[in-house]
Amino acid sequence: MKPTAILVALATTFGVASSGQQPIRVGVDLVHFAVVVTDRRGVPIGGLTLDDFEVLERGKPQQVKFFAAADAASAPPLHLGFLLDASGSMEADIRDVRSAAIKFLNQSDHAVDVTLVDFDTEVRVARYAADDYPRLIERIRMRKPGGYTAFYDALGVYLRGASTQDGQKILVVYTDGGDTRSSINAGEVTDLLKSSDVTMYALGYLQGHSTAGRNSAQLELQRFSGMTGGQAFFPSSPKELDALYEKIRQEIAARYTLGYVSSDERSDGSWRPVEIKLKRPDLKGVKLRTRPGYFAAAGPGSVVPR
Repeated sequence: MKPTAILVALATTFGVASSGQQPIRVGVDLVHFAVVVTDRRGVPIGGLTLDDFEVLERGKPQQVKFFAAADAASAPPLHLGFLLDASGSMEADIRDVRSAAIKFLNQSDHAVDVTLVDFDTEVRVARYAADDYPRLIERIRMRKPGGYTAFYDALGVYLRGASTQDGQKILVVYTDGGDTRSSINAGEVTDLLKSSDVTMYALGYLQGHSTAGRNSAQLELQRFSGMTGGQAFFPSSPKELDALYEKIRQEIAARYTLGYVSSDERSDGSWRPVEIKLKRPDLKGVKLRTRPGYFAAAGPGSVVPR
């Protein structure tokens, strides 16, 4: 069986969401938010119910119409994305990186498909159905490191593809450094992430950089993942990857999905900040992560934010 979809894009020809284009997300009536709740040690908390949550849009309470835990039969389908840095600087660590990625993907049995994006100077992407994982693993094993790092382009390619998918969307990123060859910039990536409903987890092995370069890359990965409700991790050795992937896997398995129809019926394309809170007094001190808002649908004549 061949991958369900294949797209190859050169970093020199790829472009997304420039200042003259609108964000890729199209607003829908039912707004979905993925939520992770963790205790003080960072361990995901399961067993919560709809009554434990409160949703506020621009400070106004919203009536939740849909609620499901990740393991519930009613949970939306899970689409998993995996970005793998294959640039030349990966040569010394590629074996450990491949092994950890393959182990993680083999254990991601709740995903209905996996979109693999491997990148160096070029960006290559293929989507694999759940019954086609052997070809996914083979592709990872065959990838040899070389070239520069078109990280921003890789993110842009994935986010455009994810915008056509319905359900939960989780992106896991592995990279060993900052972008060196993309046709889009960090600001455009920020706009794309803000316009998407993807949750991003980043693993940055940044030991090969100067202190200044490492700090800059770390802050960027934290910002990118944080604005989606995800997290960034920074191992000091590739040997730590298995444990970090397991942490991500546990969070994926303990997510909640909340959906509501906004009380604001305007189709104005505006950004709408959303706050999701826990109501139970005994849950004080726990941490809740989700994305900070969404873009409303843009009706005829409305001005879409850029």
